[in-house]
Amino acid sequence: MNEKSYPNLFRPLRIRGKIIKNRIMSAPNMLFHTVDGRPTDYYTGYLEHKARGGAAIVNLGEVSVGDGGNHTPEMIKSLDNLPVFAELAQAIHEHGALASAEITHGGAKGKKQFNRERMPKGPSPRESQYDGSEVPALTEEDIYYIIGQYADACEYVFHAGFDIAHLHFGHGWLPAQFLSPRLNQRTDQWGGSPENRRRFPLEVCKAVRKRCPNQIISLRISGSERLPDGFTVEDIIDLLEEAQQYVDFVEVSVDHFALSMACTYQPLGLNTDLSEAIKKSGRVNLPIFSVGSILYPEQAEEIIASGKADGVSMSRALIADPYLPEKAFAGKSEDITPCLRCLNCTDSDNADRHFMCSVNPLIGREHRLGFGEDIGTAKSKKRVLVIGGGVAGMEAAITAAKRGHDVTLCEATDSLGGLLKFTDNDSLKHDLRRYKNHMVSLTERSGVRILLNTTATPELVRELKVTDVILATGSLPVFPGFLKGAEKAHHASEIYFDTSLAEKAENVVIVGGGLVGVEAGLHLLNIGKKVTVLEKESTYIRDARGMYLFGLKKTIEDTKLNVITDAACREVTDSGVIYEKDGETITAPADLVLYAVGMKSRDDLYDAISELDVRLAIVGDCQKVGKVTGAVHSGFFAAMDIGKL
Repeated sequence: MNEKSYPNLFRPLRIRGKIIKNRIMSAPNMLFHTVDGRPTDYYTGYLEHKARGGAAIVNLGEVSVGDGGNHTPEMIKSLDNLPVFAELAQAIHEHGALASAEITHGGAKGKKQFNRERMPKGPSPRESQYDGSEVPALTEEDIYYIIGQYADACEYVFHAGFDIAHLHFGHGWLPAQFLSPRLNQRTDQWGGSPENRRRFPLEVCKAVRKRCPNQIISLRISGSERLPDGFTVEDIIDLLEEAQQYVDFVEVSVDHFALSMACTYQPLGLNTDLSEAIKKSGRVNLPIFSVGSILYPEQAEEIIASGKADGVSMSRALIADPYLPEKAFAGKSEDITPCLRCLNCTDSDNADRHFMCSVNPLIGREHRLGFGEDIGTAKSKKRVLVIGGGVAGMEAAITAAKRGHDVTLCEATDSLGGLLKFTDNDSLKHDLRRYKNHMVSLTERSGVRILLNTTATPELVRELKVTDVILATGSLPVFPGFLKGAEKAHHASEIYFDTSLAEKAENVVIVGGGLVGVEAGLHLLNIGKKVTVLEKESTYIRDARGMYLFGLKKTIEDTKLNVITDAACREVTDSGVIYEKDGETITAPADLVLYAVGMKSRDDLYDAISELDVRLAIVGDCQKVGKVTGAVHSGFFAAMDIGKL
């Protein structure tokens, strides 16, 4: 495959005399970028990585217009910081990309602790989503002041060398608050009729264009609130028809938070219906970019070729693999690391930590560790044995081979994939299955010597005369010994490896409401089974968090999966599961009972191998039971540590 396989995706676009080399924009994202308001070297490296990987436009995310509009620590746009912003733009330019800065005002969603003299206000009085206090309405004086702040911020980033001011009018920030009939209850010229609700965002566009007459100005807009009483795509078409005299292109997202941060249970390209409606209206003559779960070059090509958008904006796909554009252009799409849509990046970022990608250990750490495709050669070549062919083992083997070591991987079963082999028969985990298949393919093409159906022993280690061993033997299910009759039940994973179990069942009861139990329940529900999940605690899926938890709970609500909390399971019988709830003894009928009450590390080889004269590392679940993140990261860094001297 070569670049002609994606002729639309790699067709240049010209705007105001500047060449946009392809139709891929790196979406504005991640908030880890400042220390006391100063952009950091970490953020510079992160943005450069996106440009280095081939995106045509790279966005600096969420630059607040100024005091009163901050919902995160402000990136202070002072004279002292101007060289830092200039360096951000230069790092992007060095790789042929345009530098864009997303200009944001939180309005009623601002946070008091991040503002100084001016406190958060919105179009109309409302309750703060953070502490329940009242957020007052903006005065007309406030409104004109903020319009000036937008122009000031854009002038600043252009002076720093940025090519594009990307005005964030979506995701519930201040311009979207003015547009929304739900949130804007004003009766003056700034509210009421659709024309009045459009006035604030249009005045912002007008002011920025007047101050920056020859620069590229773009909008990030929510194509709809997707709520019965919210603004619609028709309202946005009306806005853009007027705004197009001031702006140069538009990125279309969506306002409903659950959809704007789609997890793996949401469809791909979930906002393309909105970009398509805008394009087909015939009233908006601007390039339209679509954003939202656009993960693969073939998907992006189809969106553009079919007329749903003129370009695509990618966020998580370029976090999982910043080199996606370069690999697609070079005909190496099979080497692109797939995004899991697990939202670990967003959730760790929102937890006020330096963000983390489950499948890319280096992203965001370029300043300290370098760029992902350039991990270098080890100082000394070693003979390495990796024990276990799951994600941790495959990541370790691939990385060690890239570093120049002689690598053997032994796997006790007849195929690679470890616990993720369950995805072969899961009706919903398409993203994770694609990633598992990708890792298997990379391992098979890496030059690693693969020994299947091979049980590792100390004798094998001696026989292979290795210098380094990486133990990646994974984990095993915890058996619910507390549950009478548990021997009649099966672990939830068994339904994927022995599909006849589910085929024979109509009513399934799952003991354990963590991620494994609930997601097995969603799969079974999806293939037509009646499912009840019993959880002893008052809350379920406690091992999920943040936006993934939000999206998963929405999926559970939409599918009506029956999850019963505060259910103390007592016995598995031939007819179901007996449990107690609220002082009552109840039987949940079932012809198949599953359990998912935890996993335990499988580290029994560690002691025996540690007696040998080898350097030993332990990674993945056999080090600490966790998720893909822990497996990938521990496998990668264990391999990186081999041959340092």
